[in-house]
Amino acid sequence: MSRFAIQRHYKSMMPLVQLGKQIHDAGRLEPRLIDLVLMRVSQINGCAYCLDMHSKDARAAGETEQRLYVLPAWRETTLFSERERIALAWAEELTELASHDAVSDALYEQARQLFDEDALVDLTLLVVTINSWNRINIAARTIGGSYKPGQHG
Repeated sequence: MSRFAIQRHYKSMMPLVQLGKQIHDAGRLEPRLIDLVLMRVSQINGCAYCLDMHSKDARAAGETEQRLYVLPAWRETTLFSERERIALAWAEELTELASHDAVSDALYEQARQLFDEDALVDLTLLVVTINSWNRINIAARTIGGSYKPGQHG
């Protein structure tokens, strides 16, 4: 059962909503890449509500089921572009933060070859934003499963 209703406090969360919209509207990250990052971070964090939402939105936007199914094992498949692979690695390292050196210099150098500075900042903010939403929904114990594609966007 939910601990508190996100919708009741949505006004307080508008900065996160606006940040997500700003990242999307900037156009520096492809929509499919955004969907993959949102899914992967939500998988790592175990947020059922966000997984339900982002899998449905990704499918509605044309993402394949196959890529969503193998996303947890993206390193072991050829289904993802080099840019997507670097974005997923960046998202994982930034989400897991095992140490102060977690987002490695080697990964940063790879990312800078595929993302200009503005796009890399957008990618970082995207990861920060979905981590925040995951934590809010997990704290609230928001129930997944009833989301309709496009409901929050």
